[in-house]
Amino acid sequence: MKIGVYGGTFNPPHLGHVTAARAVFELLKLDLLLLVPDREPPHKALPAGSPTPEQRLEMTRLAGEQLGLGDRVQVLDLELKRTGRSYTSDTLKALREQYPADELFFLMGSDMFLSFETWRRPEEICRLATLAVFSRRTADEAAAFARQKEKLEKAFSARVTVVMNPEVIEVSSTQLREELA
Repeated sequence: MKIGVYGGTFNPPHLGHVTAARAVFELLKLDLLLLVPDREPPHKALPAGSPTPEQRLEMTRLAGEQLGLGDRVQVLDLELKRTGRSYTSDTLKALREQYPADELFFLMGSDMFLSFETWRRPEEICRLATLAVFSRRTADEAAAFARQKEKLEKAFSARVTVVMNPEVIEVSSTQLREELA
């Protein structure tokens, strides 16, 4: 079985998350998509007044329903049950134990991909899953992706799949929070 793992703060989840997840599900021919909101992101602090982890979990469930995949999309509270920062390597290790014979794809955006070597235990992440990276199709990004892909393949024996999202929506959760304020 091919399983996509899409983690993030989802503060809030938005149409960009939904369209990217849907595109990757179809393009990679995934059997299952796991949406995993984190408790405390390691790369940025949650802004004051952010929804609680439970509220972000419920919003992620609602976004998951918008995918129209039925039971082929699941929202996990795996990271929300932990205390402290949420690390992808820990989550993928737990999922590998749950799905020992399945192929895991870790879904990520371009900004996360281009800084991947700064993550905690990137070699472990690469051992446990193929990196499936959303591309925005700009010429500058294509060159940066090619350099980063080669770098990660050499350094961590990474398997990288670049996914062109034909329906990319250029919006971030930060932009949405600012607009809503």
